[in-house]
Amino acid sequence: MQVHPYVQKLIYLIWLLMVPAGLWITYQIHPPKFSGNWVELLAFLLLTIIVATMPIVINETFIFLIQWVALATFLKFGLFVEIIFAQIAVIALVLKLKILQKGQFFRLPLNLNMFFLVSFISGMTYYWLGGHTGPELANDYSSLSLAVVYGGLYYLINQVILLIHFKYIYKRKEPFFGSDFVVETITTLITLPIGFIFYILFNEIGLLSILFVGIPFVSLSIIFILYYSSQKVNDYLQKAAEIGHQLAERLNVEDVKNIFLQKVCEMLPVDYAYILEVMTHKDEKYLLLSRGFEEGEVRTKPLYPIRRYEGMSGKVWAEQNSLLLNTRKEWAYSPSSSYIPEDAESLLCVPIIKSKKAIGVLVLASKKKHAYENSQLMIIEVLCSYFAVAMENAKNYEQTKMQSEHCALTKLYNFRYFQNVLTEEFQKLSSSESKYLSLIILDIDHFKSINDTFGHQSGNEILIEMAQRIESLVGNRGTVARYGGEEFVILLPNVSKVEAVSLAELIRQSVANWPFILHQTIVKEPQQVRITTSIGVATAPEDAEDAQSLIRHADRALYVGAKRAGRNRVAEYSTC
Repeated sequence: MQVHPYVQKLIYLIWLLMVPAGLWITYQIHPPKFSGNWVELLAFLLLTIIVATMPIVINETFIFLIQWVALATFLKFGLFVEIIFAQIAVIALVLKLKILQKGQFFRLPLNLNMFFLVSFISGMTYYWLGGHTGPELANDYSSLSLAVVYGGLYYLINQVILLIHFKYIYKRKEPFFGSDFVVETITTLITLPIGFIFYILFNEIGLLSILFVGIPFVSLSIIFILYYSSQKVNDYLQKAAEIGHQLAERLNVEDVKNIFLQKVCEMLPVDYAYILEVMTHKDEKYLLLSRGFEEGEVRTKPLYPIRRYEGMSGKVWAEQNSLLLNTRKEWAYSPSSSYIPEDAESLLCVPIIKSKKAIGVLVLASKKKHAYENSQLMIIEVLCSYFAVAMENAKNYEQTKMQSEHCALTKLYNFRYFQNVLTEEFQKLSSSESKYLSLIILDIDHFKSINDTFGHQSGNEILIEMAQRIESLVGNRGTVARYGGEEFVILLPNVSKVEAVSLAELIRQSVANWPFILHQTIVKEPQQVRITTSIGVATAPEDAEDAQSLIRHADRALYVGAKRAGRNRVAEYSTC
């Protein structure tokens, strides 16, 4: 919630002009009803602070249940003391909630102004209607009935000021009769009678009334807080289970990383998120950036490698224990923390563990101080275990898929994969999604003699380098696959025969003009070998009406037009 700096300065100015002067006016017109018993005054103040620092959270809204203590304080000591106590209660609540972050200090005078206006207007109205305050009020039923008006007015003014804050300061559209209004109304109806009971009981039995009213109320607040905490943990666990299912459904490593960070950033207040994976380089292990988000944008700048015990991430990796840090002062001087932007305050570091071994570290950071709780840390640890399993499954799937689709020697696609792609591309051609579909079949000339002369390992070296040369020349224009033995195929969607023949000629020259260096020869010395290729080209729809015909005709061009014609040449299919 960003508020314009001029508005923030105006809020401070209003407090300076309004609150001290308002307190002086209140003291002059309605001085406090104080008998000199400081113990009673301090007891009310202590109760006010305790209740203020125990707000109940309902539907992510903090419910400030101070009305009943404020009512009893007002009726017992008068408006001046009630205003002072309300100001102290606001300060105590703000410190408890730790909301005074950088750029948010204006929220303290903003709330002080609100509670002053609520107390001053409702209190002055009560006096204007003829109400009185003090111990003798317990038997004054007229004033007690006016106190009901005071309580209702106190609540109504509070709601109106809140609505003004949302609309004109925070620029948020909040309906007056929204869910927060309903919750506030119900809690006010429940707590205001407690204020009357407390006031009357205090005049009868003194400080002992705090035991009968204050302690049960505080205990009830604690129960509500614990209940909310358990509900929040249950909600987090439910979300974590849903995220776990979504991760398990992903079989692509990059998808797993993206969905994991996306869901974590949606669940928690995260401005910066990084997945650091354990990598090995020259027999030494490091943490390296695998995926990063900064304020919703993917981080492109790589992080420097992090060693064990280097900074917070290195410590978490080495010890496999999570870290939750609430302010930048706790971690800012760590050497490996410099990659996190300077405006980050809270930090959450969690090891990603698989089979009792850390395979990475998740780093979450927020611009707010005290942004994370222990319950959230627990949920992130659960999610990291889901993430580790999902990553392992995705990697295994991708490895299995690659092995089933690729040639183990050349790393090119294999014949089965090529057949599937050929069928798909021919369907596109048939449905007019593409105009041409060209096929190049390449065969290495006299390959058997190379194996016989230098050994099969040398033949493998030639196949590997041949695959690399073809891939570098084809680029992203088509699919390169090993057809079998010393044959390679190149499928070129939307490439005409003229263009395909031109590419085939470029490949032929690249092979013929640059010799191959063989290192693993049977003669134990590196050998320089020149080889040639014969290439056949066919293009659909002019040369073929189906996928198998395209293969057959390109193969015919290879053996009839290139091999029989003397090898080391490119031949295109012709019906003649």
